[in-house]
Amino acid sequence: MDTTAPRSPSGQKLAGQKVVVLGGSAGIGLETARLARAEGADVILVGRDPDHLGQAAEEVGATGTAAFDAADPERLQEFFGGLPGPVDHVMVTAGGNYYARLADLDLAQARKLVDEHLWLPVHLARAVIGRINPGGALLFMGGTGGRRPALGLALPGALTAAQPLLIANLALELDPIRVNAIAAGFVDTPLSARLLGDDLDKRREELRANLPIHRVVQPSDVAALAIHLMVNTALTGATYDIDGGQQIV
Repeated sequence: MDTTAPRSPSGQKLAGQKVVVLGGSAGIGLETARLARAEGADVILVGRDPDHLGQAAEEVGATGTAAFDAADPERLQEFFGGLPGPVDHVMVTAGGNYYARLADLDLAQARKLVDEHLWLPVHLARAVIGRINPGGALLFMGGTGGRRPALGLALPGALTAAQPLLIANLALELDPIRVNAIAAGFVDTPLSARLLGDDLDKRREELRANLPIHRVVQPSDVAALAIHLMVNTALTGATYDIDGGQQIV
């Protein structure tokens, strides 16, 4: 039996469906929103900055926006409780990362990282109960970089290790809503550009030379995987890597 949602007569995979993207004003979130719109979905974007959010919404033709911090559980509940009806898919790309040696650890930033990568998924999972149509998808973003121990990775590494088990358990708890995660390596986003600064081009060249795919992973690559996880109704409880082979070289 085909477990992928049938295409509409127009050939669009998400025709007539509603997609919410938290962290949708830039990078992977924005590219996922763009592809979801191209596949016929109505898209609602959520982000912290109202100006960036407005620009992104105009760019992709979003049907709605909401400006708030996704790590705030009360605002999450308020947002999903205020929607006029259930949606089909929710993806969250909100949140950053924080690397520091133990002696240099800023505890406020460390707590923020835990909130974004552990408590945000828990609060979001509670907020979407009864507000995502059966068989719909709840998608989270993670990374592969924290899987190998290294100086400065104690906290990111622990959270990276925890995510697959958290996702699997949320999939059991939220049934029939499907829950999956995408774990990315380096992706050529504006966030990567800000973090690397003048070293960005050097990093791109290293990846092109060393990755088995001989190119840099783009936000559109991750967006394509996200759309597949939305439409393939056989997929739940798993974490899917997309890093161009970065872990094996």
